[in-house]
Formats: sequence, C-alpha cells, structure tokens
Amino acid sequence: MRLIDTHTHLDFPDFDHDRPALLANARAVGVEKMVVLGVHQDNWQRVWDLVSSDPSLHAAFGLHPVYLDQHRPAHVRELGDWLSRLRGERQLCAVGEFGLDYYLPELDRERQQRLFEAQLQLAVDFNLPALLHVRRSHAAVIATLKRYKLARGGIIHAFAGSFEEAREYHKLGFKLGLGGAATWPQALRLHKVLPQLPLDSLVLETDSPDMAPAMFPGVRNSPAHLPQIAEALAQVIGIEVEQLAQISTRNACELFGW
Repeated sequence: MRLIDTHTHLDFPDFDHDRPALLANARAVGVEKMVVLGVHQDNWQRVWDLVSSDPSLHAAFGLHPVYLDQHRPAHVRELGDWLSRLRGERQLCAVGEFGLDYYLPELDRERQQRLFEAQLQLAVDFNLPALLHVRRSHAAVIATLKRYKLARGGIIHAFAGSFEEAREYHKLGFKLGLGGAATWPQALRLHKVLPQLPLDSLVLETDSPDMAPAMFPGVRNSPAHLPQIAEALAQVIGIEVEQLAQISTRNACELFGW
C-alpha cells in the first residue's frame, strides 16, 4: 500500500528521542509522504528544519486557534514573510494549521475569526491549500469559506461533522481528513456518515502524536499506524483497504500538486 499522512506534528518534543526510527518505520509500512504542520510562530523554524532534513516530509505553516493567547498581530505578517521566502520550495505544501475552535470557551471567537480570515487571505494570495482545524464551528467555517473561495481548497482536519456539512465542504473544494478519531467506537454518527461520502473527498491522517486509533489506545500516535487506521476505516466505509489507500493517496497528491 502507498499511503500519505496529511496531518502530523512530528516536530513536537514527543518524538525527539526516536524520530529517525519512527520515520523509517512509517516508510517501511508504505507511508511515502507526511505533512508536518506549524501551529504557532515559535515552531515554524523547527518545522522547516525537520522537513528540510527529509525529502519525504512536507511543511505547512499557520497560527492554530488553540494557541490564541500566544499569537500577536505581527505573527500574521511574519507568516506572510515565511510563505514569501519559501514560495516555490518543493516541500512547502499549504497554510496550516489554523481555523476556528468553539469547543474551548476561553477562546475569544471574534479574535479567532479575524485570525482565521487573515490566514485564509494568505492561502488565497499564495495559491496554497488551507489545512483547517474545525471544532464545533462548521457553520461559521463554511460561511467564511464561501466568501473566500480558495482556488486550491484544502483539508478539514479530523472531520467529524454531518453528511450535509461534508457536502458543503466538498462543493468548496475541500477534502475531509480521517484518522484515529474516526476509528473510535464512540464515533457513532461519523460511522453512519462515512459510507455516504464520495471517495474523492477523503484523505488520511494521524495527527501524531495525538488521536491514537482504537487499536492503539492511550499510546503516542505515529504515521506508522496509518495502515491500521486505513484498514479500520475501509471496513466502516465498506470497501477494500487497498482501494481506500489508492484513492486517498491520489486525492492528497491532487490537492498538494504532487
């Protein structure tokens, strides 16, 4: 199987003691490419240093809403500067991770929205896909995306919405990221939605080190878990795992221009 992990945080300190071995293990089980996402200004250089050291890795840079208190207005300008400097680099693939998080009540929604729109504009300006964090905020995200109309769309990370929301994202050119959380037994609504989704809307991800799949409860997640995640999701969707691997890999390659 050829697989692509469209959402990781492999720069996090969780991997500092065994990162080369972990990457080798992931490649050994068929994970050919992995996207590493920046989440705040302080980790962009770390992300790029890691990605530059390994041709199978690709980078996205963004300002994640969960770190809202760390972000400053100047960081949006700095994000634009990073994208300008790296424009045309083979291993730059997207703007992200950013979006809206309505799950945590302490995160000011107006500030989130301003930051969200500023980064959407950067995705438009640099003609890059947007890799979005969307938690209990699908209506606001969809309404905003309809105004910005990103030419290259993007990915809704860890999609857990309704069929109607999935359909709206699909119309807007967005793929739906499916990973460990979609394998959890409690994801009952999602398990009903998955068989209804068009296969050309699906990409696979791990969110490593977070969101470990049901078959690896309580452990650090890894791109090496992607084959088992794909197997579990294929069973829910009702197709062979080889078909899901082939289609999701093709979808990711089309999105990122690989």
